[in-house]
Amino acid sequence: MRVLVACEFSGIVRDAFLARGHDAWSCDLLPTERPGNHIQGDALKAIRDYKWDALIAFPPCTHLAVSGAAWFETKRKDGRQQEGIDFFMQFTATNIPKVCIENPVGIMSTVYREPDQIIQPYYFGDEFQKTTCLWLMGLRPLIHVKDNDLFDTATHVDKGEMITFPSGKRMAKWYAMLRADSTRAHIRSKTFPGIASAMDEQWG
Repeated sequence: MRVLVACEFSGIVRDAFLARGHDAWSCDLLPTERPGNHIQGDALKAIRDYKWDALIAFPPCTHLAVSGAAWFETKRKDGRQQEGIDFFMQFTATNIPKVCIENPVGIMSTVYREPDQIIQPYYFGDEFQKTTCLWLMGLRPLIHVKDNDLFDTATHVDKGEMITFPSGKRMAKWYAMLRADSTRAHIRSKTFPGIASAMDEQWG
């Protein structure tokens, strides 16, 4: 299967599919962090220029996620939010038979439609919380198991530590600790290995 992982510089999802023998490529404006199949450039051009069997897209969420709601009015006025919406929507209009579009909780649930699935890293073996929405076309929701039973072994693990701020707002500790890091958006955008493995195992 030929797989394009759009808007990925980390190579995490790409390498999961490569390990299973697929012809997988990441694509991003940034160079890849790991040596491997990578197209540095416009993901939409890569979609047009090559034939793909599956697309897993991670469009930027900077202007779409509810975590930045305090700046929505400004971003609506200056057009940045609409640019983000337009870019996201172009991944919904391809001829690729299998498509997953990933984004955090944000405005696309109303602008586009409700996601087909909402997952957490701890569903798939990574002790972290990061609410992640998946919009699927030609793909089934990822299977995860909360508790052992007669048929399945649990894939869920501990959620990881939370922090409560004086305002009462709660946030995952790993996420909160990045607040002072200038590269936090870069780090937060990466896919957790357990989710990448689940995508490869179940969709590949």
